[in-house]
Amino acid sequence: MFLLKCQLLHKTLAENLLARVKDPEAKSSDLNVARQFLKDNGIDALPAEGSPLSDLVRTLPDFSDADFDVSELKAH
Repeated sequence: MFLLKCQLLHKTLAENLLARVKDPEAKSSDLNVARQFLKDNGIDALPAEGSPLSDLVRTLPDFSDADFDVSELKAH
């Protein structure tokens, strides 16, 4: 019985987090909770060619590049 309740709680939390992430009004805190949920559950991803994750990775600077100037980064 306890295991079934835990499974239901986990499923409900995942469904609610998914709805929050899909909401155009999602806040950064909502995304962070979803990110932590995935991390806590050992879920990660590798960027497949043509995927949104791959597109995101391409926008990041190459910190291993010897010519990269850290002073070009903007502080938020």
